[in-house]
Amino acid sequence: MTVGASAPGPELGRRSPLGGADAGSVGRTPVTIADVRVILTQPGSSRLVIVKVVTSEDGLYGLGCATYTQRVYAVQAFIERHLRPFLIGRDVDRIEEIWQMSMVNGYWRNGPVANNAIAGVDMALWDIKGKRAGMPCFDLFGGKSREAAAVYVHADGRDPREVADNAQQFAEQGYRHVRVQMGGYGGPGAVLHTPRGAPAGNYFDPRRYSHAMLGMIDHVRNVVDDEIELLHDVHERLHPIDAVRFAKDLEPYRLFFLEDALAPEDVQWFTTIRQQSATPLAMGELFNNPHEWQDLIVNRLIDFVRMHVSQIGGITPARNIAAFAGMFGIRTAWHGPGDTSPVGHAANLHLDVWAPNFGIHEWPRPTELEYEVFPGLPRIEDGYLYPNDRPGWGIDMDEDLAARHPCDEHVVEWTQTRLPDGSPARP
Repeated sequence: MTVGASAPGPELGRRSPLGGADAGSVGRTPVTIADVRVILTQPGSSRLVIVKVVTSEDGLYGLGCATYTQRVYAVQAFIERHLRPFLIGRDVDRIEEIWQMSMVNGYWRNGPVANNAIAGVDMALWDIKGKRAGMPCFDLFGGKSREAAAVYVHADGRDPREVADNAQQFAEQGYRHVRVQMGGYGGPGAVLHTPRGAPAGNYFDPRRYSHAMLGMIDHVRNVVDDEIELLHDVHERLHPIDAVRFAKDLEPYRLFFLEDALAPEDVQWFTTIRQQSATPLAMGELFNNPHEWQDLIVNRLIDFVRMHVSQIGGITPARNIAAFAGMFGIRTAWHGPGDTSPVGHAANLHLDVWAPNFGIHEWPRPTELEYEVFPGLPRIEDGYLYPNDRPGWGIDMDEDLAARHPCDEHVVEWTQTRLPDGSPARP
């Protein structure tokens, strides 16, 4: 052989459109998607959508959260009728390509049903990636920035005293961040001045809400130790100019953050709020499209991004958003109520311990039944949530037990909100 010449070797095969290799390939045999299953279950108050991606390797599968609790059957149909046939046979390692192609394969994109469906698969593929590597997903992302994630919990009540009592109980349990609400999202129930023949619905009065919430927060702040951080969720129920005033009025109470002060349609008003108030702002749980959060981040108009990870398409975009927000000094606070499944919370936690710009983890305090259905779901210790070191998300699912708790059939009522005159309002 001539010195310096390349040694002869086997001819490299061409890769198939599905990401696999033909018979002429050398190297590894790809592990492929053998099946995509949708599991609907309701071990708690919320209907959950879990995606199970089964691979060509015996016993290897991944779990993901696709929970859009108000439209579980639409997500189920999307996965079973559209994504499953599109994905069978694809290489499980090609997560980025699968996400990109899944997002554009339907041509129109960034809707909540499609995004949640794609997210369930995306999370499951990251779970598989971690299992194949023998590593927890936070190590795949780059390793821990912290050992655990601080959480916040929800204290509600019928009046300011009851809210303060509940917040104090959480403080005694070791929680250092408490979201305070009173009478649900619309404020305390009251007899409103409605017109004759007004239809049934979840009524609230925005002005009365603002006044009542300020009084409640004032009371709680004067009762609960100053070391306890307080949060509050407007749930986009105020008119923009009223939200500006509300944020200004809350300044003396130094909230950890004020959540969803505006609806997505009104985000331009964040410029006015920022000019008028130093109250920290969190926004994003209704966002679907990157254009909804990009300007808020670049212009530093919010302090926390709080998208629902499955609503934006899964872990693949969430990692990018966390890094993007970090460049502008904005922290993460991913949406995490009871309709983020235990699988979704495990995934959020891996993002939390990895991201340098982590802010807080919303924690719904799962029931013991949920811990039984989802073994490996992390537990709280003195106000912190600790991930385990198992590969992937570190969480599994008892499908037999889940099947014994099917989703109930109901029409969602709490989003049928109305103003005092009976007109429909945002949630």
